[in-house]
Amino acid sequence: MLDPLLTDSYDYHLPEGLIATHPIHPRDHARLLVYNRADRSIIHTRFDRLEEFLPQECGIIFNDTKVIKARLYGHKSSGGAIELLINRPLDAYTINVYIKGRVKEDTILQFESALTARVISLSDDGSREVNFYLDDVLIRFEELLPILDAIGHIPLPPYLGREDDSEDEREYQSVFAAHEGAVAAPTASLHFSDELFDLLCARHPHAFVTLHVGSGTFKPVEASVITDHPMHSEFFDIQEEAHTLIKSSLPLLCIGTTSTRTVEYHIRSDEKSGEANLFLHPHNTPLRVNHLLTNFHLPKSTLLMLVASFVGVEETHRIYQEAIDEKYRFFSYGDAMLIL
Repeated sequence: MLDPLLTDSYDYHLPEGLIATHPIHPRDHARLLVYNRADRSIIHTRFDRLEEFLPQECGIIFNDTKVIKARLYGHKSSGGAIELLINRPLDAYTINVYIKGRVKEDTILQFESALTARVISLSDDGSREVNFYLDDVLIRFEELLPILDAIGHIPLPPYLGREDDSEDEREYQSVFAAHEGAVAAPTASLHFSDELFDLLCARHPHAFVTLHVGSGTFKPVEASVITDHPMHSEFFDIQEEAHTLIKSSLPLLCIGTTSTRTVEYHIRSDEKSGEANLFLHPHNTPLRVNHLLTNFHLPKSTLLMLVASFVGVEETHRIYQEAIDEKYRFFSYGDAMLIL
């Protein structure tokens, strides 16, 4: 028996060829593994048949965050090349980032379009805090966003092993993305075409939450005991329509781990906006979410542990092994799984 509190219990071997490095076309033609907890059955189907497997009485929660072009390439004023990845704004002017290249406090970073950044502090977790300037004038985060859209790059996950291209601008974004701020896509959402999204919304009560996915979502759990892992926090916002659906008696399907964390944090805290840092795992299971639609996740990741909070560690391994045997595509651009 695997101990659900040990990080090593969430390791598995994935053949490199099963990592999806590019999106599938059309996006709703990804494969879908349907797992029923009642009888532990597995059905293999296609994503555009999702509606056929959903309970008739079921509310749906979507995450409407929008991915920003969070990766910038530039150089230090001394000439050394750097790569900067925006993680999240801490306030209107202070931005938490990761920088490839050695920097110290007061290092000036130069980018295209007269954009510069000044390093104001170095954090123990490897991140940095910076202020951005346009023509030497300090700017707010919302003023930075259109500049990023012009000169930034889509922040593809590192395991894709390639640079972003014009296809990623379209495909690494959900069709219902609305509020800018994420630096990683809520990947279960990427499978929805406009037609499938409209169909589900016509047949099921639904609402949107916003959780701006941070780069911490890719951080592997390094502690040997999962509860020793310092869970990252991300900004969330729940509007009244979503609050009403969450508080209703309807069974809930969450589209993705991000909307799941948002709903479950709200249930525990009653907060409608702020910073969510909930870590779901087999010793901290969902209180409100009944069903989950998600992709296949990295070994030893908090996302895999969230899946195990629904089905347990042993079943998670059984499901993943079948997905590997059936040659499903894994990770951000990969196939999907529905847990009923």
